[in-house]
Amino acid sequence: MSAPFDPRNHADVLALVRRHPLAWVVPRTGDAPATPLPLLAECDGDGDGRIVALFGHLALRNPLVETLRHAPRALLLFNGPQGYITPRLVSKPDWGPTWNYAVARFDVRVEFVPDETDASLVRLARHLEAVHDAPWTVERMGPRYDQLRQHIIAFRAHVVQAHATFKLGQDEAPATFGEIVDGHPDASLVEWMRRMRND
Repeated sequence: MSAPFDPRNHADVLALVRRHPLAWVVPRTGDAPATPLPLLAECDGDGDGRIVALFGHLALRNPLVETLRHAPRALLLFNGPQGYITPRLVSKPDWGPTWNYAVARFDVRVEFVPDETDASLVRLARHLEAVHDAPWTVERMGPRYDQLRQHIIAFRAHVVQAHATFKLGQDEAPATFGEIVDGHPDASLVEWMRRMRND
């Protein structure tokens, strides 16, 4: 993709991952199937929002665990807002349909960190429950928590390379862009289109 669809800064990619944390974890080698997992972004200390690792956990029975122990490279795929843009929204008669989307891809090296399994569960719950007035916490599970946590393992996926594409109408004429965001029914997609518009 060309420069108009690049993220403006690291904060755009961080926002995408935080708001759409479910990623496909795809091993680079082996026969283990890709697995969708919610992951937490970890950033560098510079304050610019650059993601240096993704933190999560896997069920020990998942074939990915054995695969990644022997060959720790993987691809993480995050899908953000996306949707079809119909020409019915645009008054220009020769305007054709398109699909808008925001995605992030990370080439990573996976490190298993069993001593951080509790932290992975607590931090993920805190992140996902933050929208609630009375957030759920793992302590509410009581003794069952210790039984279940024995069957999972935490991992940190260190970023080797990252790439993101935000194809959200940045190349549309102002009038056309206005018609699309005024008429499109997907509020989340429209929000991201407005966010990425530079004019």
